[in-house]
Amino acid sequence: MKETTENTILELIGSQKIYFSTHQTKTIHFRLNQLKKLRQVVVQNQKKIEEALWHDLHKSAEEAYLTEISIVLSEIDKHIKNLKNWAKPKRVSTPIHLFPSSSQTVYEPLGVALIVAPWNYPFQLLFNPLIGAISAGCCSVLKPSPDTPIVAKLMEQMIAENFDSSYITVVQGGRETNAVLFSQRFDIMFFTGSPKVGKVVMQAAAENLTPVVLELGGKSPCVVDAGADIEVAAKRIVWGKLLNAGQTCIAPDYIFAHHSIKNELLDKIAHQFKSMYGDNIKQSRFYPRIINEKAMERLAALLKQGTIHTGGEIDFKEKFIAPTIIDNVEPHFSIMQEEIFGPILPVMTFNKIEEVPDYINKNEKPLALYYFGTNAAAKNVLEKTSSGGACINDTLMHVGNHNLPFGGVGNSGIGKYHGHDSFLAFSNSRGVVSTPTWIDLPVKYVPFKYFKFLKKFI
Repeated sequence: MKETTENTILELIGSQKIYFSTHQTKTIHFRLNQLKKLRQVVVQNQKKIEEALWHDLHKSAEEAYLTEISIVLSEIDKHIKNLKNWAKPKRVSTPIHLFPSSSQTVYEPLGVALIVAPWNYPFQLLFNPLIGAISAGCCSVLKPSPDTPIVAKLMEQMIAENFDSSYITVVQGGRETNAVLFSQRFDIMFFTGSPKVGKVVMQAAAENLTPVVLELGGKSPCVVDAGADIEVAAKRIVWGKLLNAGQTCIAPDYIFAHHSIKNELLDKIAHQFKSMYGDNIKQSRFYPRIINEKAMERLAALLKQGTIHTGGEIDFKEKFIAPTIIDNVEPHFSIMQEEIFGPILPVMTFNKIEEVPDYINKNEKPLALYYFGTNAAAKNVLEKTSSGGACINDTLMHVGNHNLPFGGVGNSGIGKYHGHDSFLAFSNSRGVVSTPTWIDLPVKYVPFKYFKFLKKFI
């Protein structure tokens, strides 16, 4: 992917700042029209989006729709339905000592936004935050990943043909383009990617005191307790792990299984591999591919420790790694030191549930936590741990509810979005106090003659 020159980037940002200063993006009518236009563009290009995702990631049309297109469309619908109410100033109570003033929260767009997306869900993770930017009234510079070039070019075409570049534009490139973008003075930076690059973004943003939303990742644990329905747990774990061949930021990263059910669980997970994808998984049109050779080499190196229970087959030419279970994993193994981001499922064992929060809390806070077992035990685990989101007796499903905030905590991210939280992420919640002039109480003025009286009310 060809890098975008610094001059081009500066010109685009400059034109967006000028356009934003015209205040056209702030009207509710304008925002709703842009959301409706974006929806129409997505629907019209659905087939092309599916084909591009197949070309870049070997995603089936079904998976492309479920995990990318449908999420974007439902997010747009959520904003169209609720924007007028979200954007309306909210009156709040005013303390008696501020009488006769009134108070309200007013929502204003932050300004020109930078949105940088990763390659694993290249369409959804660029357009979803864009919806929030449009809804809040911002202009946007969009930066897709160069690792999914067909999708990136298609999105550039979709935006260029339907939106003025002074309002929404796409810039292409790799690290050089990112470095130029991160050094600019945006009004908000929205980045989805690894914690390593997230630190770079945050450091660059600090130079201009630019607010950031960082959607990162981490090792999301999947706890399977003795009280779990093993059949259901196996099916739901496999579904959540193998979407996009495990290249999902909220995929179950590792299993933490109770010793009494571990063997049964692993056998049922292995059975589900074949039940969902067939005996020859490599030939299944539903099984995506690893993004590139570098990722293949990294994942292959993770197979060297522990005992392979199921899978382990690798085909570098096809960028294929079979769904793999690794048993007898220890916390110090390489596979437990970094987010896997692939179809490899390491397994650790516990005897008492108290061991689970102890282990999780010794490590960075994960983006997601999954627990299979009784609701009472789940409540106990959730109370004693922290994560960006969580599911009880399921995986990934929290990302599908636009009424829930989505995002990380600590090393797994900063800030939330989806639904109303997306609107808020790109907005400044501005507190406004209005004081009439028909009366001017003397209590607040120097030399504070009525201070004793004032103290009773503050």
